[in-house]
Amino acid sequence: MKHLYTQTGPIAKHLLRTMLCLFVCLPPLQAQLLNISPRFPVDNSSVSVLVDCSKGNQGLFNYANTNDVYVHTGVITNLSTSNSDWRYLKFSNFNIGDPIVKASVAGGNPNVYQFNINNIRSFYGVPAGETIKKIAILFRNGAGTVVQRNTDGSDMFIPVSDGSLSTEFLQPALQPKFIPVPEPINKNVGDNINISYLSSQSSALKLYFNGTVINSKPSDTLINFLQPITASGAQQIIGEANNGTITIRDTINFFVAAATNIAALPAGVRDGINYEAGDTSAILVLRAPGKTRATIIGDFNNWAEQAAYQMNQTPDGKFFWLRITGLLAATEYAYQFYVDGTIKIADPYTEKILDPSNDPFIPASTYPALKAYPTGKTTGIVSVLQTREPAYNWQVNNFNRPDKHSLVIYELLVRDFVANHDWKTLKDTLAYLKNLGISSIEIMPFNEFEGNLSWGYNPDFYFAPDKYYGSKNTLKAFVDECHKNGIAVIMDIALNHSFGSSPMVQLYFDGANNRPAINNPWFNPVQKHAFNVGYDMNHESLDTKYYFDRITEFWLKEYKLDGFRFDLSKGFTQKQTCDNSGNNCDVNAWSNYDTSRVNIWKKYYDSIQVYSNNSYVILEHFAANNEEIDLSNYGMMLWGNLNGPFNEATMGYLAGSNFEQGLHTVRGWSQPSLVTYMESHDEERLMYKNINFGNAAGAYSTKDITTGLHRNEMAAAFCFMMPGPKMIWQFGELGYDYSINYCQDGTINNNCRTDAKPLKWDYLQTTSRKRLHDVYAGLLKLRINPLFSAGFVSNRADRSLSGAFKWLKLTTDTSNILVIGNFDVAVASGSVAFQNAGTWYDYLTGETISATGSDQAFSLQPGEYHVYVNRNVTNVLSTPVFDIANQLNQLQLLVLQNPVQVSSQLQITLPVNGKLQISVFDALGRQQGNYDAGYRTKGAYQFLLSNVMAKKVMHAAGIYLVRINFNNLVKSAKILVN
Repeated sequence: MKHLYTQTGPIAKHLLRTMLCLFVCLPPLQAQLLNISPRFPVDNSSVSVLVDCSKGNQGLFNYANTNDVYVHTGVITNLSTSNSDWRYLKFSNFNIGDPIVKASVAGGNPNVYQFNINNIRSFYGVPAGETIKKIAILFRNGAGTVVQRNTDGSDMFIPVSDGSLSTEFLQPALQPKFIPVPEPINKNVGDNINISYLSSQSSALKLYFNGTVINSKPSDTLINFLQPITASGAQQIIGEANNGTITIRDTINFFVAAATNIAALPAGVRDGINYEAGDTSAILVLRAPGKTRATIIGDFNNWAEQAAYQMNQTPDGKFFWLRITGLLAATEYAYQFYVDGTIKIADPYTEKILDPSNDPFIPASTYPALKAYPTGKTTGIVSVLQTREPAYNWQVNNFNRPDKHSLVIYELLVRDFVANHDWKTLKDTLAYLKNLGISSIEIMPFNEFEGNLSWGYNPDFYFAPDKYYGSKNTLKAFVDECHKNGIAVIMDIALNHSFGSSPMVQLYFDGANNRPAINNPWFNPVQKHAFNVGYDMNHESLDTKYYFDRITEFWLKEYKLDGFRFDLSKGFTQKQTCDNSGNNCDVNAWSNYDTSRVNIWKKYYDSIQVYSNNSYVILEHFAANNEEIDLSNYGMMLWGNLNGPFNEATMGYLAGSNFEQGLHTVRGWSQPSLVTYMESHDEERLMYKNINFGNAAGAYSTKDITTGLHRNEMAAAFCFMMPGPKMIWQFGELGYDYSINYCQDGTINNNCRTDAKPLKWDYLQTTSRKRLHDVYAGLLKLRINPLFSAGFVSNRADRSLSGAFKWLKLTTDTSNILVIGNFDVAVASGSVAFQNAGTWYDYLTGETISATGSDQAFSLQPGEYHVYVNRNVTNVLSTPVFDIANQLNQLQLLVLQNPVQVSSQLQITLPVNGKLQISVFDALGRQQGNYDAGYRTKGAYQFLLSNVMAKKVMHAAGIYLVRINFNNLVKSAKILVN
């Protein structure tokens, strides 16, 4: 079709022929989203564009500031690579209104804006010889936060003629898309349809309806006809123009529905896809209360509405359903529901979608043989059904889940954990995670979400694993392999909200206010609480409760998952703590005990246990303590964010470093259900803050990487030795030090928070990082040691966790643990009584200490810590883990004969084996000598200073600094040359 934009309305014939009248003269044209004059502009035409904001997505409908409307515009030329490759964009700064692209109110109507282009080629600055195909245009506010588009959110386009014969339908109207499609045509038998067809040159014109000529003219530019509709089913309009040289034919297909058949749901079927025996049929069910009719379009009917695919409606008006027959077994079919002749949506219960915007960026290595999107046949996301889908043969069918009260959870984002971002590669890393000592993996949301590069908290399809991570069966194989290794799999899922591509949002949407409609069965029109993103779910609704139950049942049974971590669980409430517009929210009121929210969660917990007994339910709740006690007593676990106190401690700041809230007993909980963590996906990384904001005293600085990593060891010792479940954020065991806000260009910006982050498996090659890993592994092994494991699910913990000198006691009937540490940047002293007298063992070094059972005094270097156990179980690490603070204290540097002479020597004492480097600097910091002493064993060494310093320096008077670097530990001494 040559025409690519829309007009409508009865207009005087002489005005059409002149094609010069501005549409502000023509009120009937306000029925269209875009109206332009002249109708068929060429590349040197001046064009007036009007947008009716009551149409399309209504992004600017009733926009309060009519003086703040601009266009974002460019052109599509013969050099454009796609319809998104806009060239010669006209704006100086997308976030600031540019007067060059300012639109004005047209005809006094605050919902109609006009923008004038004075000579298309000149306005956009398109060089001669480059062919202009289309004008691409959007209307928006100056900040670019509110945008007027087509109904489905697509961009708007205006074709630019090459001066030859061009045509278009004025009625029925066409949407101004890149490839135009008709506006929804909702007609019934007995209605009339107004047909109006326009050509740019005087031509022989004909109109056809269902293959029959209904009007013709031998020579004109406009032809009309009022056609009655006499039967239901598929209808076709054709417009034809022949100027004596060429013939153009344009076609509009539409469907007239018969009266909807009323029939009860067949027995045993549920919302979504219901496969039947024989593998050649399926019953599709759509929950759509209050809608008038629904049709299924897809591969099986060439994406055109047909009478055979008009769905039945249940007597209560709540469901539509249809049996699809004639399917080929094991063949994938794409389909959509077409509701009320206006809304195309994918099946909310589909287990696979095809997404034209994101699928092209999924490599075949991640998802082999991905079905192609039906380009040109429909728009929007489509769903997929497949009878006799390839089955997965489960190897583990009776997995014994680890005790939830002693879980060690490893939280990860597939995208940022393995380079291939797929389940197969993740499965190959399980040996690493198992050796680390974790007992469960919590994976950030992996049901389909908007885009590919996401954290996953912008969900749209809850039953479909996101294809960016691989196919269904590779996910099942990953879960199966986890279970083979004794590792549970927890799905992080966001059921507080969905985003705009959700079919359930689209099915009931208030375009005028850009929010769910008031009759949406699942979503609130405006949010009820603070910190909401997307569209807020209504968990008091029976429809939402049914949907929640179906989702959790599906993942527990189909993928044998072991439980869920529910994002923003405190949002599962209808208690209004924001104003009626969803703003000015009262966070404190939202956090108070909420009986309705507690009842919702208890009901959900009960249903989850019915689907899979002893499955985990973890809440990101952060509500009033009495509410969390109630939920934990019922069997749920709750996140315990200790990032602040632990990071203050690792940085060396004591005021905010109290760890007590990491103990469930301190909170008054009877159940050890507090999932304490030092880092999560939401928190800044410990090492990033150590390096950038750490405290220091003298030569001791927590900004030093080795020192900072050692302090993270100490923090882990306290965190992991606390009773109750624990969580580790990916690469925390290696001291990951890229900011949560790290951008790909190396800058730090909050806008990059959810962007992809560097994978740092090479950290394992760094001695101090590998040591941190080994400490994590050693501590986690202690948690599962039968001699001590009972302590990690008990309430028998004592502590002193504020101040510099901290201690933690974990006591069982026979085996005890005592952790002590100095979180100051200076020496700290304190006293503590071991739980029993006798010989105790330093778990990480193997050294022994004699305990009296009474208070014993300790003087600890900054960063020095010890994990003492009263049983000889210290051989848990492949190599001893030495205390860096003690190493630094034992590392000695003496200058023999100072002021220096040719015979002056450096005496260096090394506490352990390692690599030694010696350097000399002048008073301006310039290096004046360097000596690589290589790998040395523990002991004392002497080096001639003349072998280190440049010979000319030995005779240049001044003050110098000699510095040794041993295993990244640094000591310095001043020397004087006379």
